[in-house]
Amino acid sequence: MFDSPNFESAGRLPMKELLESIVRSLVDNPSEVSVREVHGEKSTILELKVSESDVGKVIGKQGRIINALRTILRSAAVKEGKIVQLELL
Repeated sequence: MFDSPNFESAGRLPMKELLESIVRSLVDNPSEVSVREVHGEKSTILELKVSESDVGKVIGKQGRIINALRTILRSAAVKEGKIVQLELL
């Protein structure tokens, strides 16, 4: 059966881990994927870094992949009443 990861802080969404796992499955160099969280009062910014050769895979044709990732993260944040922004660096 599926074992969910143990997250230290109760009530906090594992958006960073969610984003990392999705992006690692999309790129050729999963070891070069890094996500940094910047927390504010009402919003969280997730800064995503991938290797230069994988940027196109994360963006997708006409930005479809990156927009889908943003939609998933926004949906995950709704329960907490937070605003999530995804930036590709």
